[in-house]
Amino acid sequence: MSLNTVINKLISYARRNLLLDGRDVSYAVNTLLSMFDADTFTPEEVEECISPDELVAELCSALEESGREFSVDAVADAVMAALSLTPSQTDDKFQSILKEEGSKAATDWLYSYCVHNYYVRRAVLDKNPRFDEDGLTVTINKAKPEFRDPKKAAKGNSVAGGYPKCVICRENEGYAPRNKRTLRTVSLKLGGEDFFWQYSPYGYFNEHGIAVNCRHTPMYVDRSTFCKLMDFVDIFPHYFIGCNAPLPRIGGSVLAHDHFQGGGERLPLHRAPVKKYLSNDLYPELKFGIPDWPGTVIRIEGKDRDRIADASERIRVAWCSYDNPELGIIAEDKDGVHNAVSPTVIKTEDGYEMNLILRSNITSEQYPDGVFHAHPEFHSIKKESIGLIEAQGLFILPGRLEAQLSRVAECMERGSLDDDLKEFSLVYEEAKQIGGDARAAIRKELGSICRRILENTAVFKTMSNTLEFLKGIGFYG
Repeated sequence: MSLNTVINKLISYARRNLLLDGRDVSYAVNTLLSMFDADTFTPEEVEECISPDELVAELCSALEESGREFSVDAVADAVMAALSLTPSQTDDKFQSILKEEGSKAATDWLYSYCVHNYYVRRAVLDKNPRFDEDGLTVTINKAKPEFRDPKKAAKGNSVAGGYPKCVICRENEGYAPRNKRTLRTVSLKLGGEDFFWQYSPYGYFNEHGIAVNCRHTPMYVDRSTFCKLMDFVDIFPHYFIGCNAPLPRIGGSVLAHDHFQGGGERLPLHRAPVKKYLSNDLYPELKFGIPDWPGTVIRIEGKDRDRIADASERIRVAWCSYDNPELGIIAEDKDGVHNAVSPTVIKTEDGYEMNLILRSNITSEQYPDGVFHAHPEFHSIKKESIGLIEAQGLFILPGRLEAQLSRVAECMERGSLDDDLKEFSLVYEEAKQIGGDARAAIRKELGSICRRILENTAVFKTMSNTLEFLKGIGFYG
């Protein structure tokens, strides 16, 4: 296919999907010609391209046939950005839909637009293996690099000063060195502060996005955080939103910039029933409960935002200063603060549901990666930090597992585990005990391991331990 034909397809696609104005067609054509060092163009009747992936593949094929050197990601980013609405036009369109048609219509439009302009790689997300097992959702993310060393993870996802200051600053919008020319963000007010919302290019779940503080300020969680999260679901009641604990090993990889994560799914934690309800005389209008969940979570339900924020802050302050050496819990030592909470909230028919996940990043000689982290016997499956999304029951496992576990299944069918797969001995032996089809058994085993990893992260291993902590701050039941 000739480059001229592909340019015609690009223009047609942009008119249909990217709101390219007919008055700007010649300008867009000439911009593309300049990119490809070409000087002539002939309009053609062309067959429509359905997906951006198909369009980018045809463009790359034409460039290769013409002998041009190029980077696939860079050329796709540059071309699709040239055909997209500007950031201000995108924001204006979003705000207009939000005002006239509501938040669901606005996010539907924005997400679709970000898929069409090739920032959100939906086709990649759809190819990731995903299944539900043992009350959890397990995914294998083939696009995400694996960071087994938390120091390398932090280094790979932040920038020490410079411009932009980090990988989630709004100044990344249009930044070519990171292939962010197609990134589009929209403005929000949360807690009276300026935030912006953007979608993740390789989302972990449907409509996965982040709400980012416009100020480059470190991650933190306090009463104002709970209020901002509730502000978000007031605007977008069809989304959940949460915040990573602001500490290394248990928090996100970008701790230098205040932000939240959320999107268009209800995660397994949101669906977990309450195992035990509690009361607190200070907050008679609220419902408190301990969900039936492998991690340590306290749920608060009610309509009164201020009272929910007060109760959440009371629990957070108590947990952040809580010591129990017998359970391995040390709030602070020479290495710094170790206790924090990860809050996550959804809007329900009964008001708000705030789940507070108690986290600790303390280490020990036995567990140098974290006492309340995935234990070594599970590191072949997951050694990376267990952050907000996984603490809510959606596991993002490394892409290498697809091939590795396929080989383990073959070994099960053959009756012996290959020497270079010995790190999967636990998976192999336990899956064999499950029996039946090897691949189905491995899926069950992955669900079991992920549940045990969440049990590893639980700061309180028993209901009585949880109740003892809560009793100290006025809860009973």
